[in-house]
Amino acid sequence: MKKICVVGTGYVGLVTGTCFADLGNRVVCVDISDEKIAMLQAGEMPIYEPGLEEMVERNVKAGRLSFTTSYDEGLTGAEFVFIAVGTPSGVDGEADLRYVRMAAETIAATMSAPLIIINKSTVPVGTGDWVADIVSRTQPQPIEFAVVSNPEFLREGSAISDFLNPDRVVLGSLDKDAAEKVAQLHLALRAPIVVTDLRTAEMIKYASNAFLATRISFINEIAAICEKLGADVKEVAAGMGYDKRIGRYFLDAGLGYGGSCFPKDVLALEHMALIHGTHPALLRAVMDINRDQRRRVIHQLRQELGRLQDRHIGLLGLAFKANTDDMREAPAVEIAHLLRNEGVRVKGYDPVAMRAAAREMPDMQLAEDAYDLAEGCDAIVVCTEWNEFRHLDMGRVRRAMRTPVIFDGRNLYDPEIMRDHGFIYHGVGRGIWLNSDSDDAVNITPAIPYSV
Repeated sequence: MKKICVVGTGYVGLVTGTCFADLGNRVVCVDISDEKIAMLQAGEMPIYEPGLEEMVERNVKAGRLSFTTSYDEGLTGAEFVFIAVGTPSGVDGEADLRYVRMAAETIAATMSAPLIIINKSTVPVGTGDWVADIVSRTQPQPIEFAVVSNPEFLREGSAISDFLNPDRVVLGSLDKDAAEKVAQLHLALRAPIVVTDLRTAEMIKYASNAFLATRISFINEIAAICEKLGADVKEVAAGMGYDKRIGRYFLDAGLGYGGSCFPKDVLALEHMALIHGTHPALLRAVMDINRDQRRRVIHQLRQELGRLQDRHIGLLGLAFKANTDDMREAPAVEIAHLLRNEGVRVKGYDPVAMRAAAREMPDMQLAEDAYDLAEGCDAIVVCTEWNEFRHLDMGRVRRAMRTPVIFDGRNLYDPEIMRDHGFIYHGVGRGIWLNSDSDDAVNITPAIPYSV
């Protein structure tokens, strides 16, 4: 059994610490927030992540997992310390490393035995060298240490599964022995382990997230073209996805990406590129397309409803994606802001994120459920792909609305079925002729895979 200290109890830190404890290690999670540590010690989760509460409870009872504000308690006897603190966007889009600096300085001042310091946070290329320099300069007396980069690839809503069943584990270090010891920690995961240098490991994280964000913006660009040409982007994406060179993942047209990673990581990579003399035109286009997706909703609502002032519009789903309560960079937040600027009375509902929504958007009226949301609405915008929204009684929703307009920002529904229910339905990239009752309407046959 190894003793591991994890600094930071956000999504990454809490999931990382809990999963390592579940693999049989002794883990102490450290956080400077008294409130957060008190919650965790009381068995309350500061975040919503499926399966996390049960795993935390199991490992706390087994004595493998504990929480503290004391670095002394966390580092005493530890061989590894993971830095898993937040790196929010700064004024110019750069990653704000103040919490990484604080963690590195405190680790240096507290450590009393050799230690492997592992950067788990998403940090700019060169941060590993910077952390090593901070620790060397801050130590009261020289103690042997090594720095390893181990970027995370966790998706909110499936973070536990992603940790325990990773596509790969990336490790970067100038110290081969330290990298080997961290690799040993991950052997139980039975995943490919990529060992490289610090800067390359840090770049792998940014390049991966930027590429996935690019796929999302690409399919949204295709969706905009589909709407004009009468094609269905869902069938286009399915047809593309059968090509092994392309694959199906991250080709769902919608309101764009959000959350704590893609927006800030693409912006940070653009910033790194600019200050080092390159021209990141593609990254800029990715961000522009993503931003435009939310604004197009307002344009379409105005086209359908005319003047938006004093209209009642409901937002179905508020978190940035299903299976999380995270509202950072959520499409619903920006859409609500744009609608309020138009004088709209905005109402929202989310199965999990209502408490977060009350903090994030205190002026928004919150509904008790999807049917309460629909009551008296002139339009509903589907912002989050919660599974329960797929199974609503759409006849009941239609009867509750004042004007039966649905903007399906996640393409949850079949346009034909929605039209049969009496809705004026708009998806993302579903083809302009799909919404037409004219004699020129095109009957599009879904692409069905077949084998010879």
